[in-house]
Amino acid sequence: MKLLIIEDELSLQEIMSTTLRKEGYIVETASTYAAAIEKLGAYNYDCVLLDITLPDGNGLDILEEIKRSGNGINVIITSARDSIDDKIRGLELGADDYITKPFEMREVLARVEAGLRRA
Repeated sequence: MKLLIIEDELSLQEIMSTTLRKEGYIVETASTYAAAIEKLGAYNYDCVLLDITLPDGNGLDILEEIKRSGNGINVIITSARDSIDDKIRGLELGADDYITKPFEMREVLARVEAGLRRA
């Protein structure tokens, strides 16, 4: 299974990618909106872990682009935004799950696995 982590906090990106690789996933990363759009256009992913606050754009726009493409990618938002309105907006736009930071990597793994089972 191939995953894309879109996260601008490089230390968190590294923790996430290392943990997921140890579990056998193929992991690519992007730390900007532009890099994420480029990778999504060039490669197929089974799951995207998406931070919505990026230095050069809004992750929700990436979510809308993914859902518009109709390719069935499972999207899990990983965000420090924890208001119920932010969560509902992300889910209404098509996210399959929403995890607020800080989080435990065990939870991320469980949610990735559950999302991939559903797909």
